[in-house]
Amino acid sequence: MAKLYFYFSTMNAGKSTALLQSSYNYRERGMRTLVYTAAIDDRDGGRVHSRIGLSSEARRFGGDVNLFQQVAREHVVERLSCVLVDEAQFLEPRHVRELSAVVDQLGIPVLCYGLRTDFRGELFPGSARLLAVADELIELKTICHCGRKATMVVRTGADGRAEVEGAQVEIGGNERYLPLCRRHFHEARGEFLEP
Repeated sequence: MAKLYFYFSTMNAGKSTALLQSSYNYRERGMRTLVYTAAIDDRDGGRVHSRIGLSSEARRFGGDVNLFQQVAREHVVERLSCVLVDEAQFLEPRHVRELSAVVDQLGIPVLCYGLRTDFRGELFPGSARLLAVADELIELKTICHCGRKATMVVRTGADGRAEVEGAQVEIGGNERYLPLCRRHFHEARGEFLEP
């Protein structure tokens, strides 16, 4: 039975690497996959790239793209075994509904990979919807500088200090993002509570 999966984590946990490995596993067995990435990030010309050097062609989602209709058309041309979505935090809630229909109506598994929260600790709209409706929630883990599991991310400014305000989305500048445990997230933001 097909399911909608949401693989979530903070930055630098290997989400794109895991997506590319999953796609490779299907293709190695002669099965066709369709890979999507966010149109908002146009740096790679419609490719999914991992930090360890793997990459794949990808279609872009965003704006007026209807994912259900695109996948259904592709499935008619040649059977699809899996749909994989990178940067799933940038999905709009309606895109998540369309991906749910891919699973429920077409019987194709959908694997979404993305961030759960932004640098302020707030849910992205796409992630919030996936957390609400996905059949399977899988956390990909990375670590804080202290060795604990990192569940949060901070964005640093030119001075190296954590930013507490700003636009939710900033394309590029990955070196400005640090995965942290909750304790060090609040400490970096100056949010420790007084007793």
